Amino acid sequence: MTMNFPTINLVATGQNIVRLRKAAGLSVKDLQDIFGFATPQAIYKWQKGTAMPTIDNLVMLAMVFRVKMDDIIVVDAAADLMDVLMRSA
Repeated sequence: MTMNFPTINLVATGQNIVRLRKAAGLSVKDLQDIFGFATPQAIYKWQKGTAMPTIDNLVMLAMVFRVKMDDIIVVDAAADLMDVLMRSA
């Protein structure tokens, strides 16, 4: 039996970051200033889905956007793993 482990969908997560940033009325520059980054490159990478924020940056994004981290991260195949775990319990 093959198991599908959950994976983070980077592109969909990036789209969530863009959507939540805009909903909060923030620019990329605003986030850059909040995080104290010298350049906005990390934020652009998050938004494009080419990089994932670190856990501490995810916590900060959740606080800034006033959402749970689960509202930012998009996980694929989690249901498949849960089905397997529930059947084996």
